[in-house]
Amino acid sequence: MDDNRILDPNEYQGEDEYKSLRPERLKEYIGQSDAKEMLGVYIKAALARNEVLDHTLLYGPPGLGKTTLAKIIANEMGGNIKIISGPSIEKTGDLAAVLTQLEPGDVLFIDEIHRIPRYVEEVLYSAMEDFTLDIMVGSENSARSINVDISPFTLVGATTRYGDLSSPLRDRFGVVLRLDYYSVDDLMMIASRTAKVYDTDIDDDACKELALRSRGTPRIVNRLFRRVRDFAMVLNDGRITIDITKHALAKLDIDDKGLDRTDHKYLEVLMKQFKGGPAGLDAIAASIGEESQTVEDVYEPYLLQEGYISRTSRGRVANRKAYEQLGIPYMKGLFE
Repeated sequence: MDDNRILDPNEYQGEDEYKSLRPERLKEYIGQSDAKEMLGVYIKAALARNEVLDHTLLYGPPGLGKTTLAKIIANEMGGNIKIISGPSIEKTGDLAAVLTQLEPGDVLFIDEIHRIPRYVEEVLYSAMEDFTLDIMVGSENSARSINVDISPFTLVGATTRYGDLSSPLRDRFGVVLRLDYYSVDDLMMIASRTAKVYDTDIDDDACKELALRSRGTPRIVNRLFRRVRDFAMVLNDGRITIDITKHALAKLDIDDKGLDRTDHKYLEVLMKQFKGGPAGLDAIAASIGEESQTVEDVYEPYLLQEGYISRTSRGRVANRKAYEQLGIPYMKGLFE
């Protein structure tokens, strides 16, 4: 995948500037109304009981605000947050070192929690249930288990692959919330808020155009805003109008439905090389020069959500909507 793909919903390394765009309190958080309402109730109840919030699992496509929500939880509960990623935890000692450093009421946020090795994951069980660690010390014949108390904390796990979590780990989360793609209205509010943060004038029509092409993802609407702002500064004294927005997005190869050249490449391969499908994931990935997991986790979620493709037992199938969007003749009934 192109490392500079602007519509990649994953967070780019070094996006420190985005930190100023993150809301710090639940009332400032736009969208995800159901999840936000539930979380607000659980936080208020925990504070009233003077307890830590139940361990919380956030799942859904990337770029929808899981990290932001974890930070908001820490702020609302009055604790600090420690952020780690599942792939970075290779040994039980790595996780034990983090857990023993937590202060009472802290939040431990583990991104991509589904990628923690199973033998490391087991360390979490007693930590989540009893706030203790069972640690093996010594070696071979002299090995023994010792029990170490740790501070009460809240584990917030984030995953894009809910089904990959083991049942023992999944069952230990008291709060499980799914984050869905955002509505156009919510994305317009986010674009408007971002413009205020950056002290930039933007027309309502331009906000809507950004929202329509942002694939239901706040991270993408903010990224597109920054690129369109560049064009506006050079071509229009900084004001973002609908014409500037359409011009900039056309230069970025993002079509009117928010599909970019990467999406077009995927769909063209499926429709032309594989005659519209069904085609297997591995075959499609090999044809476009990507890893299968990248295709499944990054390319396909939005295409599936919006009905451009379907996932069947025999493989991926291109739907009528994909043909119409790319202007390719559709042979009715051939794949239906």
